Amino acid sequence: MEAADARARFETVPVARLATIGPHGAPHLVPITFALLGEGTIVTAVDHKPKRTPALQRLRNIEADARVSVLADHYDDDWSALWWVRADGTATVHGARQLPAQRAAALAALAARYTAYREQPPTGPLITVLVHRWSGWTAR
Repeated sequence: MEAADARARFETVPVARLATIGPHGAPHLVPITFALLGEGTIVTAVDHKPKRTPALQRLRNIEADARVSVLADHYDDDWSALWWVRADGTATVHGARQLPAQRAAALAALAARYTAYREQPPTGPLITVLVHRWSGWTAR
């Protein structure tokens, strides 16, 4: 799959999965809401949904090792319609008071995709992923 096609498909799904590298090299995978900025930046933010702790494992993992993958996919009972797309890149965690202009752009992009963020914008840390490689597979 070409990078442009992979990115276009990625943008169509409402939820993706963020894979970080946990302690001792173990993978850590969580679902995320996200928005794309430009051709190669994915943004997500820690929002108001209940969490066990504000010190999220994904944030600690990124601080320790910035390499991440973000996976989006489409399932259908018609298996000829199946596809998945992966964005491999490096992530950065930005505190709630860092980079106000970039944060505003990221929150606006998230609010454009998700009604809940229009009503209650995320106040937690922002994660930006600089995508180095788009890849994917399709049954067609």
